[in-house]
Amino acid sequence: MTLYYCVLLELLALAPSQIFLLSSCFPLSLSPKALTMPSNDFVRTVSRSYRVLVIGGSYSGLAAALSLIDLSNARVPRFTYNPEAKPPTHRIPIQITVVDKRDGYFHLIGSPKALACKKFAAEAWTRFQDIPGLKSPDLSFIQGSVSSVDFQNKVAHIVDSETKANRTESYDYLIAGSGLRRSFPTVPQSLKRDEFLKEAEEHMTSVEKARDGVVVVGGGAVGVEMAAELKILNPSQKVTLIHSRNRLLSSEPLPDDFAERSLSILIETGVEVILGQRVIETTAVEDGDARVWNLTLSDGRKLTTGQVLNAVSQSVPTSTYLSKEALNDEGYIKVHPSLQFSGPIPNPQNHWAVGDLVEWEGIKRCGGAMHMGHYAAMNIHEHMLEESTGQKPSYQTLSPFPAVMGLAIGKKAVSYTPDEGTREGEDLQKSLFGKDMGHTICWNYMRLGEAIKA
Repeated sequence: MTLYYCVLLELLALAPSQIFLLSSCFPLSLSPKALTMPSNDFVRTVSRSYRVLVIGGSYSGLAAALSLIDLSNARVPRFTYNPEAKPPTHRIPIQITVVDKRDGYFHLIGSPKALACKKFAAEAWTRFQDIPGLKSPDLSFIQGSVSSVDFQNKVAHIVDSETKANRTESYDYLIAGSGLRRSFPTVPQSLKRDEFLKEAEEHMTSVEKARDGVVVVGGGAVGVEMAAELKILNPSQKVTLIHSRNRLLSSEPLPDDFAERSLSILIETGVEVILGQRVIETTAVEDGDARVWNLTLSDGRKLTTGQVLNAVSQSVPTSTYLSKEALNDEGYIKVHPSLQFSGPIPNPQNHWAVGDLVEWEGIKRCGGAMHMGHYAAMNIHEHMLEESTGQKPSYQTLSPFPAVMGLAIGKKAVSYTPDEGTREGEDLQKSLFGKDMGHTICWNYMRLGEAIKA
């Protein structure tokens, strides 16, 4: 595996379940320990300490927190694969607090499978307190949501999920990475692992018992993967995908042959596909002990199904805790290429944003989110060093994400990159996603299974 592909990871954004370039950089057969970066044994510790508040404990937020822990302990951050990289010369006392509405890390990429497979559901959600790589005296978690942020005084107001009590958290740096709000079944709505397992089991049972099959509405990446996963796990169940446009993945800036091959694989998997039709009416009818749904399509056709799953997710930025000055008209955070807030707010140098919440060109995916977290951490560390030692900062700057995508469609995968074009196959599925929709790949890439070194 060449260094080029390892560095390329940090330049590309991957689509839901789209981690094929991530797997290229971090193959399942490669031990993370083989990539451990050197630390600096001859370092000084700066006199002041810093408090960092990270809003969001998914890909971007965890990547930022873990990179900062590495840097503050005078280690090259774990996401740097340049063997020539040198560790920092100063240790920085730091306290990082992560706020997230969930009680753990949920592998969002694998959501279509997690809501269809009981075994994988248990693997896809791990409580923060049970993750070895997050156990550090420098890192703490609050299960809750941020209601507002005072940029001037650098204080966040937080609502605790358990007690519903309000609390305040002061910070020196804030990293906003709370992502987008997506509806069920695109993502689970539960906030605790045990509740999620019940939610997933109930969903699976309703699909298994659905008379007259299951209809998935929406032919984007989530809908395609969801329909294929349901058919693979419930081969005797009729699964139909309905999409309003004449081609799948119509909202993605990708070539037609990618959509065509995705359609071909979906049909090969056994999913019935209806294109160019909207569902204009949905009526629930009680039929004995069961409920069925009568659907009317825009061409007048009538369908009856036992379950309707809406995969037309209207993703909404979770930025309501920020003032409008920091946001664009759609609610995304305006940033400089360094990922520092660019809106007219007080103390912009202390406020940074990462992940799907950021206004940035390109497909918003997990690889890009982790890359943003890494870059934001490096730049915050540079700013800390400037404040505490007078060292001139050298900031990393983000480039637009290119159009790349990979989909796990049943037993096959289809991928697209500008250099390789469109590819497909069962071997591609294994190499890009492994056996668990990329869960192991992401887990190992962030080194969540490794205890943090002192």
